[in-house]
Amino acid sequence: MGRVMRRLPVRRITADRVDRRVDTVAAEEPLEMRTGGDQMLITMRTPGADIDLAHGYLLTEGVISAPEHVRTIRYCAGAGDDGRNSYNVLEIDLDEAVRGRPRTRSGPMHASCGVCGTDSLDQLQRTSAFPPAGAPTTVAVQVLRTLPDALRARQRVFDSTGGLHGAGLFRADGTLLAVREDVGRHNAVDKVLGWALTAGLLPLTDGVLMLSGRASFELVQKAAMAGVPVVAAVSAPSSLAVDLAAESGITLAGFVRDDRMNVYSHPDRILE
Repeated sequence: MGRVMRRLPVRRITADRVDRRVDTVAAEEPLEMRTGGDQMLITMRTPGADIDLAHGYLLTEGVISAPEHVRTIRYCAGAGDDGRNSYNVLEIDLDEAVRGRPRTRSGPMHASCGVCGTDSLDQLQRTSAFPPAGAPTTVAVQVLRTLPDALRARQRVFDSTGGLHGAGLFRADGTLLAVREDVGRHNAVDKVLGWALTAGLLPLTDGVLMLSGRASFELVQKAAMAGVPVVAAVSAPSSLAVDLAAESGITLAGFVRDDRMNVYSHPDRILE
């Protein structure tokens, strides 16, 4: 897995013994995104799928809505103290048509915070180029029940570390499109939606976004920016996530596990 994981010495303490062993932990490193040489974002992420992450971030922030809005993305050379490429700095060349679009965050954003750096509460909610309201997609409840296990089965780094969030993108019939993992839940979503953008799949009117944890406001909003009509989470949603899903036309299901679920908004898309 390269830089995705690290093996570290630990002291393991159990009820009947203490010993030394090597443990595998998920990697976390900063990623800086620049445009025109100016810093746009610093996020703490698990290395890997950085290009997807950049596309997804720009999409869900409302800066871009098509892959051609990004001319080039490249790692900056000599970013490390030793002069070697650390692969932790991306230079993004945006098309002139979107260069003037405002970005709503300022300062560093960390892996645990999806809305850090937003200048005001009014800037939290964004207008999607692909509004999911009215999407005719329906999902059989039997299919929805299979998605947590389908996502979990492909969380390879989680299997080794237990320390990553997962986001899976499925079609309404249960077909898996992509899975991404990251120490930040919002990064995992940006990675999978960025992949969909560059694959030419937007709007995702036939998509289901499956989350390995809880459904928060920012994750539902990211789904709305990509036109995803159904969001399902293994854990609970927040009250703002439910409000936004209802307003945006997204079907939001929580506690999707053990053959049960709660559907919080637009339940007509779930076929029993």
